[in-house]
Amino acid sequence: MKIEKRSIDFVPKEERHGKPTHLFPVWFGANMHITTLVTGALVFSLGQNFIWSIVAIVIGNLIGAIFMASHSAQGPQLGIPQMIQSRAQYGVIGAIVPLIVAMCIYFGYLISSGLLGAQAFASAFSIGLTPSIILLNLLTFLVALFGHDVIHKMQKYFSWIFFIVFFVVTIMALRIPVPAGSWSAGGFDPTIFMLSVGITASWQLSFAPYVADYSRYLPIDTSPHKTFWYTYAGTVIGAAWMEIIGVIFALAVPHFLDHPGSNLAQIFSGPLVFMMYIIIVLGQLSINTFNLYGAFMSTTTVLEPFTKLKITPRVRGTFFFCITLIGTVITIWGQENFMAFFQNFLTFLGFSLIPWTSINLIDYYMLRRGEYVIKDIFDLNGRYGKVNWITIIAYVLSIGLQIPFINTSFYVGPVAKALDGADFAWVIGLVVPLIFYYFPMKYKIRTKENQNPVKADISNI
Repeated sequence: MKIEKRSIDFVPKEERHGKPTHLFPVWFGANMHITTLVTGALVFSLGQNFIWSIVAIVIGNLIGAIFMASHSAQGPQLGIPQMIQSRAQYGVIGAIVPLIVAMCIYFGYLISSGLLGAQAFASAFSIGLTPSIILLNLLTFLVALFGHDVIHKMQKYFSWIFFIVFFVVTIMALRIPVPAGSWSAGGFDPTIFMLSVGITASWQLSFAPYVADYSRYLPIDTSPHKTFWYTYAGTVIGAAWMEIIGVIFALAVPHFLDHPGSNLAQIFSGPLVFMMYIIIVLGQLSINTFNLYGAFMSTTTVLEPFTKLKITPRVRGTFFFCITLIGTVITIWGQENFMAFFQNFLTFLGFSLIPWTSINLIDYYMLRRGEYVIKDIFDLNGRYGKVNWITIIAYVLSIGLQIPFINTSFYVGPVAKALDGADFAWVIGLVVPLIFYYFPMKYKIRTKENQNPVKADISNI
C-alpha cells in the first residue's frame, strides 16, 4: 500500500482510475454504523410514532441525498476536493468561512462516532473508555493516512460484511416484542414530522463537504448521471436502513439511547455478542476515516493560500496526527454528555451547512454550468478573487434568516412558535440563496468572469 500523494491539488488525467459503480459501496458502507442507527433512534425519541418516524426518515434521506449526490457528480469533472471548489464561489480567502463550518462538522462527527465506537471497543475488550478512545482513534489515523484508494478498498469489503450482519440484525430486531398499537398510522404530529425530516436530510447533507473527494479520481469522461445515481443509491439505502433499525430499537428496547452499542450487541448471545461489538467498532472506524480525511483536506485548504504548503508524506502524517490528537482530547473531555451534544450538533449542522450546499449547487448547475478555470481556484489573483462579498453576504443572510424558523432544545424561533414548533429552517436555507446569490452572481459572471472557461459537461444529470 502506498500513501496517497495528492491532497487538495488537481488529479491529472494519467492518475484517474475507477468506475462510478465503486461509489455505491463507498457510500453504502459509510452509513452502515451505529451513529446512523442512533440518528434514527433520536428521530423516534422526539415523540413521533413508529410509522411516521419511518416515513420521515425515508423522505428526509430521499431529499437530502439529492443535494449530496449532486456534489458527488462534480468530482470527476473538476478533479479537486469538494471544499476547495468553494473558492470559486467565496473567493480563495473567503472560502475559509464555509471551511470553518466544515471543520466543525468533521470534528463533531469524529467525536460522536469515535465515542460510540470506543464504547463498543471498551465493552468488547473489557478496558476503560479513555484507552478505547485513544486506540480507536489511532487505528483511524493509520487508515486515513494512506488516503483515497485504501479507503475505497476498505469500504468495498466492509460493505459486504455490514450487509450480512445487519441483515441478520434486522430480522432479529423485527422479532422483538413491541407495544400494542405501534403499527398504527394514527397520531401524526406535523411539528415533529418536519423536525424529523430536517434531521435526516441534514444527515445526508453532512456528507456534502467531502463527497466529491471520493469521486475526483474517476476518469474525466465518467458519466455525471452514473456518478450521481450510484452515490445516491448507496447513501439512501444505507442510511434509511440503519435509521429504521434505530427506530425499531428505540421502540422495543427501553432506554436504548442510554447505551446504544451494548443494547445492540445484547440482541445476540454467547460469542456473537463479541462479534457484534467488533462490527460496531469497524463501522465507526469506517466513518471516522472519512471524518479525519475530510478534516485534513479542510485544514490544508485553509492554510494553502498563506503558506503554499507542499504536502510530502511527512507533512501529511504530521497534519493527520495533530488533527487526530485534537479530536481525541475533545472526545475524552466530552464523553459524559454525548446525547445532548449529538442532538444539538445535528441542529447546528443543518442550520449552517444547508446555505453552503445551496450556494455551491446554484453556482455549479445554474450559473457556471460546470465551467471553471482550475488554476484560478489556486490563485489569489485569479478570476475568483480573494473574497467574493456577494457570496459571503448571501451565506450570512441565509443563516440569519433561518433563525426565526428553527426549533431546538436551546432555542425556538418566533415563526416556529407561531407554527406550533414546526421547523422549516432547512427549507429557508435552501431557498434564500436563490435570491441573494443567484441574481447578483449572474450579473457578475456575465460582466466580469466570462473569459475562456474550462468546461465540465453536466448535461447528463
